[in-house]
This record gives sequence, C-alpha cells and structure tokens, in this order.
Amino acid sequence: MTLGDMAKALNRSPLVVRGLQERFELPVLAGAAYAPAYLACLRRLVLLRVLGIAEERLRELWHLEKKLLHLLHVDSAGSPTWFLDACEATANPERRLLLTHYDLGRDLSQSGLQLGLNFSRTSGELFSHADMGEDALRILNRCLELQARIQADAALELPNILAAARLAQAG
Repeated sequence: MTLGDMAKALNRSPLVVRGLQERFELPVLAGAAYAPAYLACLRRLVLLRVLGIAEERLRELWHLEKKLLHLLHVDSAGSPTWFLDACEATANPERRLLLTHYDLGRDLSQSGLQLGLNFSRTSGELFSHADMGEDALRILNRCLELQARIQADAALELPNILAAARLAQAG
C-alpha cells in the first residue's frame, strides 16, 4: 500500500502520517511498498493517541523496545522494517511488546526473557553490549514499567471514549 492508502485507512491526512513516520523514525518507503505490518504499527500509535497517551511517552517506549530488540539481535534479519515486522501478528498477545508487538516467547516478565540469543553471524562492535553497559533485563524492566503505565492510563480514558462513541451514534 501507499502512504495515501495508509492515511485513508487511519482516517488521517498523509501529512499527519508522514509526521508520525518522522517523529518515530520509521522508514519512508517509495510507492506501494508499505506492508500491512507497517499500517498495524501506525494504527496502534493512532489508537493510543486517541486514548490520550502522550506522544512523548509513546516515543520513549518505542525507543526502549527497539533497543531491547537490538540487544536481542532481532535486527539481524536484514529487513529495513525489522522492528515493524511483527506488528500485524495477533497470536499470544500476553507475550508481545506493546508497540513493536514482537513476541518475546514467554509471558512478559523478567524470568520470561531468554538471554544470550544472537541471530547475527558476526557482531559489528568491538565490545559486547553488556561490556558497554547495556543490559537487556534492565531495558525490559523499563519497557514493562512504561507499558503498564500506558495501559493503566488508557484504561482510565476508556469510559470517556465509550461515552464519546455513544454520543456520536446518537447524533
């Protein structure tokens, strides 16, 4: 699909969609190169904004999730949209990160993360991520804390959204 197709599906202008791409550092693709997973990611962002979640908080979680996936070497598949490719998946939601929707393989808890996975052939770094002070469990904990706050805030806003939907249907 094209940028225009996604904008129409999201009921947003192409300019708004382009702004999301820029602020979330999403790859801009030419023509009809956008996959359904890309649209699913944008839809999740739009819906969370409708629920009143601050974009700054969403961007913080987005960067944390991408960093976690990088530490787990999910980025080694070679896809330019590696961090979006799971966004359309629906199976096992309890095992998925909120924004990238990546399945970590087990329920999201400290004990659920399998460390030491490396899908890349070689590391381009002189030092390991752990040697540079990056810790997957620490980042996972930050992701889970932020995700819990976002979900709690969304749950608080839900009655207002439902009331607004009833008002729209009555009018």
